[in-house]
Amino acid sequence: MLRRWRELAVPTALGLFLLLAWDRSVVWLNIKPMMLPRPAAVLDVLLTHTASLREHGWATISDAGLALLLSTLIGIAIAFVLSLGMKVREALMPNLVLVELIPKIALAPLFVIWLGTGMEMRLAYAFFLSIFPIVVAATAGLVNTDPGLLRLCQSVRASAWQTFFYVRLPYSLPMMFSGLKIASTMAVIGVVVGEFITGSRGLGYIIMFASSQMEGALMLTGVVLLAALGSLLYVSVVGLERLITGRFGRLTS
Repeated sequence: MLRRWRELAVPTALGLFLLLAWDRSVVWLNIKPMMLPRPAAVLDVLLTHTASLREHGWATISDAGLALLLSTLIGIAIAFVLSLGMKVREALMPNLVLVELIPKIALAPLFVIWLGTGMEMRLAYAFFLSIFPIVVAATAGLVNTDPGLLRLCQSVRASAWQTFFYVRLPYSLPMMFSGLKIASTMAVIGVVVGEFITGSRGLGYIIMFASSQMEGALMLTGVVLLAALGSLLYVSVVGLERLITGRFGRLTS
C-alpha cells in the first residue's frame, strides 16, 4: 500500500512543482499571455467554456477511438496473412515498410482530395497513421508462437483458424498490445491533423481557431485537453491489456 501511495505521490508532487515553476516563470520573465498564459488563465478557460470544450473533446476522442478500433481489427487481419509463411512476408512486408517511410503529413492533402472534408477523412488519416505499429507487433507475436504449441495443434489436427484463435492469437497478445499502445497515440495525432486541415469541430479545430484569434489561453487549453484525452485512451488500452492477458495468462507467460 505504501509503495502505491509513493508511486502516486512522486509524479503528483513533480507535476505541482512544474505548474508552480510555469506560473512563476511567466510572472518573473514578464512573458506575454499570448506567448505563454499562466495556469490560472487555462483553468479559467476550462471553467468558462466547459460545455463547448466537452463537445469538441468528445468529437476528437470518439474519432480517435473509432480509428484505433478499425486499425486494430484490420491490422490483426493483415498480420494473420503475413504470419502464413515467409514468402508472404517477403512479398508484402517491404511494400508496407515503403508506405510507412512516406512522410505522413505530406499525404494529408491527398486524403482531403480523396475523401473530402468530413469525418471520413479524419478517420482514414488516423487509421493510416495507427495501423502500421499494430501490423508489425501482431505479426512478430504470431510468427514467434511457441513451436511446441504449434506441433501440439498439428498432432490433434487443429485447423488453421483454430490454431490462430486458440494458440497464436493469445500467445501474441503481449507483443500485440505493445503495438496497440503506440497506435493509440498515433490515432489521436491523425485525428488532430485532420481537424487542423478540415475540421469544424474537435480540439484540433479549437487550437487552430484560437491561434487565428491570438487567444493563447484557449490554444493552450486545447493542448492540455488533448494530452489528457490521449492519456485516457492510452490508459484504456493498458487496462484492456491487463484484463485480456490476465484471461490468457497461462499462454502468454
